[in-house]
This record gives sequence, C-alpha cells and structure tokens, in this order.
Amino acid sequence: MIVPVEHVVILSLLLFLIGIMGVLFRRNAIIIFMSIELMLNAVNLCLIGFSRYYQSVDGQVFVFLVMTLAAAEVSVGLAIIVALYRNRQTINIDEINLMRG
Repeated sequence: MIVPVEHVVILSLLLFLIGIMGVLFRRNAIIIFMSIELMLNAVNLCLIGFSRYYQSVDGQVFVFLVMTLAAAEVSVGLAIIVALYRNRQTINIDEINLMRG
C-alpha cells in the first residue's frame, strides 16, 4: 500500500505548523527547541515523501544532512540552556535578559 504524496505533504505541513506555533507562543526554552526539532522532522518527512514519489534517493541524502544539523542544534542548544539555567536559575525566555547591559 503506497501512501499518496498529498497525504504526506499535508501531514508534514500540519507538523510544521504545530512547530511554528510552539516557537511563537511558548516561552520555555526547552519547548522552543523541541518545536524546532518538530519543524525539522516535518521537513524530513516531506523530503522522504517526495523522494519516494520521484523514485530518487536525493531526498533521503538530504534527510541525513538535516538529521546531522538537528543533532548539532540539540547539543549546542542544550548546552546553552544548561548555562543559562546555571546563571539565571530559569529557562523562561521572558525572564532572561542577557542582551541588556
């Protein structure tokens, strides 16, 4: 049973929109990073769907690149969150004002 590419694109779009809403409306740094990961996974799903539709492996190669980017983003982001929590005792974005002098 082959899933039509339209279904894959719609599911990918819904996941991406949920990720955007998480980034825009949440103030917790961990939830924001999880939302970014959800958006990257939505892009991966779309790439895999189009790769299967066009019978090509190019989309699958790009998925590995995006997964590598996501792993690097998680490690750097988690290190930043841990450093902010040690300095400010919070991970709420509204309470962190490090950019002000």
